[in-house]
Amino acid sequence: MFKFGLYEVFKDYYSTLAGEENAFKYRGLIYLAGSASAEFFADVALCPWEMMKVKIQSSEAGTFPTGFGAALAARGQIDGFPFGSVVPLWSRQIPYTMAKFYFFEKVVEGFYTYVFTKPRDSYSKTTQLGVTFASGYAAGVICALVSQPADNLVSQMGKPSNKGKSFATMAAEQGATALFFNGLGPRVLMIGTLTGLQWYIYDAWKTAMGMGTSGGVKK
Repeated sequence: MFKFGLYEVFKDYYSTLAGEENAFKYRGLIYLAGSASAEFFADVALCPWEMMKVKIQSSEAGTFPTGFGAALAARGQIDGFPFGSVVPLWSRQIPYTMAKFYFFEKVVEGFYTYVFTKPRDSYSKTTQLGVTFASGYAAGVICALVSQPADNLVSQMGKPSNKGKSFATMAAEQGATALFFNGLGPRVLMIGTLTGLQWYIYDAWKTAMGMGTSGGVKK
């Protein structure tokens, strides 16, 4: 909810700055700016926990605790903790989130322009939430593709054999093919489903609160 809520705040802020006519005309830029701003701050909050997760996943068995409390107590063993990975995290998550929100908005707009052409409120909540999930899934597939190389680099960073190496060095050692395609299939499936569910849960909550579903230009 934190990132989604920030997106709504920044989207409204930038729309107000632009004015009604420009907010509509340049809505794509507002989607991108709002999502990038939201992710910037969300990553600062996420970074310590992401570093801990990568350390647990990449450490050899028995060299670093796997329980949350024990891992938190051993955080001094994590190089650069708590914000050492924030720049690579931004490089992965900001493009990912910009794609997720931008394409979600555009796919929703496409659904209500070319498929469900009546006013949105004339459709049942079930139909609206179905559009939300399908749009979120499509956006998730796209953002998985966008963020794949940076995600692979962040995962490589926690390996003991890569300690002290620059991202350029790790990228060169992996090669372009591995950066773009290692683990891509499962990640597309996972991120597509996860993003669709995130949007579905968020919009289900908004609908329950009487605020309607997200995305696109309301008719």
